[in-house]
Amino acid sequence: MASTVAVPVAPTVSDPERCEGEEELRGIEAEEENNQLTGPVAAPSQNRLAKLPLSRIKALMKADPDVSLASQESVFIIAKATELFVEMIAKDALVYAQQGKRKTLQRKDLDNAIETVDEFAFLEGTLDA
Repeated sequence: MASTVAVPVAPTVSDPERCEGEEELRGIEAEEENNQLTGPVAAPSQNRLAKLPLSRIKALMKADPDVSLASQESVFIIAKATELFVEMIAKDALVYAQQGKRKTLQRKDLDNAIETVDEFAFLEGTLDA
């Protein structure tokens, strides 16, 4: 099985806003390295590439009768795509929550996001009980 290594890529375009954000991120990473936890239980790494548990994603993939094998790379890609999808729909739903002067997302916010954003048309009716 091939192993993969994540290598950071430097931006090729000189964008001052992007460079400032990257410098800020590097400062935060350096600060986190200096604030290492001591004790029997250490916090999970903040630099994980995927935030969802890959073992659960793999189990869900294998639950499909059409899937017999799932490579680690495919599991990672599905996990990353899921994270991006959840982030996108949550941000769109947050707009509706803020319009209602609320800080908590509710089901009606998700319904509004699904109804108004064309990319979520495939989800129409999925939240109906």
